[in-house]
Amino acid sequence: MRELLKKFPDTHFEGVGESSGNDIDELMNVYESIKPFIETRVNDFREVYRKGDDRRIFAELAFCILTPQSNARYCWETICDMYENNILFNGDEESICNALRRVRFKVRKSEYIVLARESFFSGNKSLKEKIAEFDDTFAAREWFVKEIKGLGYKEASHFLRNLGKGDKIAILDRHILRNLEKYGVIEAIPKSLTKTKYCEIENKFARFAEKIAIPLEHMDLLFWYNAKGEIFK
Repeated sequence: MRELLKKFPDTHFEGVGESSGNDIDELMNVYESIKPFIETRVNDFREVYRKGDDRRIFAELAFCILTPQSNARYCWETICDMYENNILFNGDEESICNALRRVRFKVRKSEYIVLARESFFSGNKSLKEKIAEFDDTFAAREWFVKEIKGLGYKEASHFLRNLGKGDKIAILDRHILRNLEKYGVIEAIPKSLTKTKYCEIENKFARFAEKIAIPLEHMDLLFWYNAKGEIFK
């Protein structure tokens, strides 16, 4: 669990400024320099699903429930703590809420974690078995958005990407949207993301990634590196 808190060597890139052909060249240069690290991280994600049990996979689901409007690193540290002391699997809403000290909207999110846990650890089909039912990542995402409280399209996409199933879907969070605006993929960041708008931007993002020959599942980590100077999750 905690090995994913490791920070890659910090060769921080300060950004690319206004959108232009030269910016794309710079982006490509950065990508080439960190591509091995991105490939390693994507393989880490795939290993979580291939080798992880239901508890390990549920930790990723709970992490994605926590991330909206909260610091991702703090969220993962919190998940690691709750995983190790078993609160994540046996704690009630109050215990989980008390553990979410650095997470926004902790009351609501603790409720969502308990509801999700009840869905997969109460004698029904396991989380890993549920995911295995879907040959299509988009169909899997639709199911998680519909059935798991606290997951929208962004969070469900993040969860599936963190299991190595993000080659066709996009995590449209704030830093992705800012970069898509910067590179002219979208004209402006929308005030809200309906399903229709999410899918529309996702399609544009996928075409952009294809045009510059960078896998879509690498783009989020590349943009995160540009913003934070590290490759995380």
